[in-house]
Amino acid sequence: MKTLPERLLFPNARISKERLEKAIHGKTIVITGASYGIGEELAMLFSGYNVHLILIARTEEKLQALANSIKANKSKCIIIAADLYQESEVDRVIEKLKSLPGGIDIFISNAGKSITRPLADSLNRYHDFTRTNSLNYLAPVKLLLAATPLLKANKGQIINISAMNVLLLPAPEWAAYQASKTAFDQWFRSNLAEWRVMGILAKTIYLPLVRTRMIAPNENYKNYPAMPPQQAAIRIARLLCSSSTCSKPWWAIFPQTGSFFGRYIWEKWSYYHLRKRNGDSI
Repeated sequence: MKTLPERLLFPNARISKERLEKAIHGKTIVITGASYGIGEELAMLFSGYNVHLILIARTEEKLQALANSIKANKSKCIIIAADLYQESEVDRVIEKLKSLPGGIDIFISNAGKSITRPLADSLNRYHDFTRTNSLNYLAPVKLLLAATPLLKANKGQIINISAMNVLLLPAPEWAAYQASKTAFDQWFRSNLAEWRVMGILAKTIYLPLVRTRMIAPNENYKNYPAMPPQQAAIRIARLLCSSSTCSKPWWAIFPQTGSFFGRYIWEKWSYYHLRKRNGDSI
């Protein structure tokens, strides 16, 4: 059940079945990170319509169970079990996508890795940065470079599922995640006009905290307001159906304005907060 802050921050969104049917009827839709959370909810939201879903994730058993549910809803589905941390696996996915007889109509870039770790604990963990960068930046870049000709042929769409924090000031202990997500966001936005010239609509949704298993290991998030993944999926579907190229929470303007004007205050507060938390004298 939603808490009062969650009801205020994440009011229930709805989407017309007729509107969604019009947008996705007969389409081939690729979803990365499809086995859990937002990706799973999106796949189930689209099932029941005349669509061909291409689901990509690491866990083959979970993907197969999801595919069975989708097919029971009378939609077509293909699963591709692949570890997108590995470039060779990305290449294998690309070959499968290129072999689809009808090409691709919609590409939803959802796979991602979240990590929070203090700098002092990261000194011997360079792999945190390479793995996060691989999944949040390099893998989707390589997939979309390969998918662009397919999407151009079908005048398709790309949806980038991003995070609110890429629009805000950098936060302590989030260097690996925030840098990789921001890098992909900048790459994606740099290509918007060129994709548009090709007839491809590219859109980004900046989501707040979503209550998925990705945030479960962080104890701090247990009492934080978070959006249900079903609501995230509906908002993504609404963006897919709209002419807008961007979607953000209604309240995003407030932290964005604070980030624009408050860098000095934020950096001073972060410093004193960390000193106090770590038990150091100031």
